[in-house]
Amino acid sequence: MSVYRQSPFANLTPVVKNLLIINLICFLPFVVMNNDMYDNLVVKNVGEFYFNSPLFKVWQVFTYMFFHGGWTHILFNMFALFSFGPILEYSMGPKKFLNLYLICGIGAGLLQMLVQAIAVHSLTGNFTMPHFSIEDPSIPDQIKAIYYGPVIGASGAVFGVLVAFAMLYPNMELMMMFIPVPVKAKYLIIFYIGLEIYLGFGQFAGDNVAHFAHIGGAIFGFLLIKAWNLRRIQ
Repeated sequence: MSVYRQSPFANLTPVVKNLLIINLICFLPFVVMNNDMYDNLVVKNVGEFYFNSPLFKVWQVFTYMFFHGGWTHILFNMFALFSFGPILEYSMGPKKFLNLYLICGIGAGLLQMLVQAIAVHSLTGNFTMPHFSIEDPSIPDQIKAIYYGPVIGASGAVFGVLVAFAMLYPNMELMMMFIPVPVKAKYLIIFYIGLEIYLGFGQFAGDNVAHFAHIGGAIFGFLLIKAWNLRRIQ
């Protein structure tokens, strides 16, 4: 006797489903290109660069959130969107959920750029500097990393989704990998944000993650839930 098993994708809401599809389509160049080709042909055009960088283009503040730099990067972000997005879309409605996702993604990129501007000012005394060659030995490595290092990924938008979920469903218990007991959503997101703040200000060697973009997404998620006056559901 066969047992009917519902597909795990059966309850996907329209906006979440389309966001997953868009992100996966945008990931195809990473799959088919080598790293150098992907960086030069794709990331240089769609990744977010510092506003004074010669590689900056205004649309990057939007496009950067749909492209990823590796399998772990996209799988983590899409799994979080798949896990928390549908229940939020059901409770908020498709339009508000899409606005939440996009505004948090854009806000995350803008906060990351603000932090970069503060770093540039602390090193040079100005928020901008004349364009330079990345091979110029007189330019500090930190400045080169800011001007020529792209930000990509949906993490900022996803952090906005996580914060919104924790605000609307603070007491929902979640089972997390490697943790043998359920954890309430409000405690989980506090832990994640605290970790991002620690890593962002710690500036540990070899860490190229845009932690302040994650924090920016979380801040915008919090502000939007407050601005929309959405109340706790659980």
